[in-house]
Amino acid sequence: MSQADTGAEAPGQGGTAPLSAIELRVNGQAQRLAVDPRTSLLDALREHLRLSGTKKGCDHGQCGACTVLINDRRVNSCLTLAVMHEGDEVVTIEGLGEPGDLHPMQRAFVDCDGFQCGYCTPGQICSAVGMLAEVEAGWPSHATAEVASPRIALTDEEIRERMSGNICRCAAYPNIVAAIRGIAQGGPV
Repeated sequence: MSQADTGAEAPGQGGTAPLSAIELRVNGQAQRLAVDPRTSLLDALREHLRLSGTKKGCDHGQCGACTVLINDRRVNSCLTLAVMHEGDEVVTIEGLGEPGDLHPMQRAFVDCDGFQCGYCTPGQICSAVGMLAEVEAGWPSHATAEVASPRIALTDEEIRERMSGNICRCAAYPNIVAAIRGIAQGGPV
């Protein structure tokens, strides 16, 4: 892309940084953006693509409200720059499911009443999906009792440890754990 295509100023023509042209795959669709290279992925999603499901909580990586999946791994989108993810597959809460066709984890959160105000829920759900993929891959956590075991026992303690980066100020934790446990066990919640 040329500077004219991205709206960037030529070097020395102003006080702003030149924009960077990037392409991300967001929820299965290619998205071309021209962003300040200092733009977080969170701000690119919310402000440039108008995907408001991903929430800005602390903007310091401490609450997990901004959790998305990048190449199937959970990431706090406030802590990473959009330009670092050229060509990456980004999945937000909007990409997991939609009304009438919810992702199983979304359905479990509804069925188990795993939310109250709902502000943290998109990050909780994306984190839970990523966390279950980590368990399936055999990645141990601090709470894993038998790290050499080929199969990790997903106890409530294990779930709590793995989800500890996602804060719920309404304290819906028991229901969040129940939703995740139900999906992990493969049965109805």
